[in-house]
Amino acid sequence: MKPVSRLAARFDALAREGRAGFVPFVMAGDPDYETSLALLKALPAAGADAIELGVCFTDPMADGPAIQAAGLRALKAGQTLRRTLALVRSFREEDDQTPIVLMGYYNPFHAYGVEAFVKDARAAGVDGLIVVDLPPEEDAELRLPARAAGLDFIRLATPTTDAARMPAVLKNASGFVYYVSVAGVTGAKTGEAGAVAEAAARLKAASGLPVAVGFGIKTAEKAAEFARVVDAVVVGSALVERLAAALDADPGRPDNAINPVLSLARDLGGAVRAARGA
Repeated sequence: MKPVSRLAARFDALAREGRAGFVPFVMAGDPDYETSLALLKALPAAGADAIELGVCFTDPMADGPAIQAAGLRALKAGQTLRRTLALVRSFREEDDQTPIVLMGYYNPFHAYGVEAFVKDARAAGVDGLIVVDLPPEEDAELRLPARAAGLDFIRLATPTTDAARMPAVLKNASGFVYYVSVAGVTGAKTGEAGAVAEAAARLKAASGLPVAVGFGIKTAEKAAEFARVVDAVVVGSALVERLAAALDADPGRPDNAINPVLSLARDLGGAVRAARGA
C-alpha cells in the first residue's frame, strides 16, 4: 500500500478540523544559514501547518522586491541548493510531521542534476516542489522524475488560467494547487475573496486537490478572509519584510530578527485557524 504523503496527511487533518491551513514562506539561508535554520525550526510552534521554503536564485522573475532582496541576502551568505537540502535535513531531526515544499526556479535544480536532486530532496525530507518557470509542456524535465521519487509537484494557477488552459495545468498536479490571487509578482497586491472563492471551487472540482491561495496577503484580516474560502493560505512577503526590518534595526544581531517574524506568524496563523470558528 502506497504511503500517505505528509501533504496529504496534513490536508486530511485540516479537513477533519474544519479549518484552513497556514503556510508561511521563508527564504532558505536568509540572512544566513544558522538564523534561517532557527527560524525554520520555530515556525511549526508559531502556527505553520506546512512551510514553503524558497530556493534562492539570481533572476527571480516572479518575485517582488522583498523576496528578491531575501534571495540576494541568502546568496551573499553562501546559500546553495545543497545547503537548502541540509536545512531540511536538520529540520527533520526534530520534526517529522510538518510538510516542507521548496519553491524556486528550474535553473538551480537543473544545475544540481535532476536525478540526483530528486533523490537527495526525498532523502532530506522535502515533500513537494513549486517550480515557477517550468510549464506543463516540460513535465519530463522535473515533474515526472519528482513524482517517481515520491515528491509532490504543485501547480500554479492564476486569474488568467482559462478553461482551455486549465486541463494542461492540472494534468499532473499533486499535493495541492497554488492559486495566485492576482496577476503580478509576489507582495504587490491581492485579490478579492469572492473571486478567489469562485476560482478555488473550480480548481478543486477539476483537480480533486486542496487549493491554497497566495501572493500579496499581508494582514491577519486578509488571511482570515481567504481562509474561509480556501484550504490553505500562503504568506511570504509580509514575513520576509518583517525579517528585513528587524535586520535593519539591529544589523549586528541577525538572531534578534527571529522573534519579530514569529510574532507575525503567530498572528497570521491564529487568524487563519480561527477564521471558520474552528
